[in-house]
Amino acid sequence: MGFVSFLGRVLFASLFILAAWKMYNEFGTDGGPAAKELAMKFAVLQKNLSSKLGVRVPDVDVRHLVAINIVMKVIGGVMFVFYSSYAAFLMLLNLVLTTPILCDFYNYTPDEPNHHILLYEFLQSMALCGALLFFLGMKNSILKRQRKKKATKTKTV
Repeated sequence: MGFVSFLGRVLFASLFILAAWKMYNEFGTDGGPAAKELAMKFAVLQKNLSSKLGVRVPDVDVRHLVAINIVMKVIGGVMFVFYSSYAAFLMLLNLVLTTPILCDFYNYTPDEPNHHILLYEFLQSMALCGALLFFLGMKNSILKRQRKKKATKTKTV
């Protein structure tokens, strides 16, 4: 069972590591295609937040956001392979912060073709969040069970 668990963690983490590798290779001086897509969607988010809150949201260099995203995916993926709950929290944080921005299906009507694609990506990200939450829950329950076991006492003759 130990090898199967390790293999599952490697396959799960490879999703994040390979995505980060692709983003890193395309990064360039302008941040690559990830920065271009994020810039458009982040501008819509800034506009929506400014109109709803009545406060101007500060400008952020999107290249820095993409670089932070790459670092979080790599560190989280590598640490997750070695059964780290901190890695699961890091990858969960990455998903929670980026999913509502990148998968903005709510900005489209159901008649538009982008709506279904973005909704599908959003649901995939939510499934990954569920898997990470399941991992954290199982890890915590195993640790609690191990703490409850009493130490065996040696019998004296």
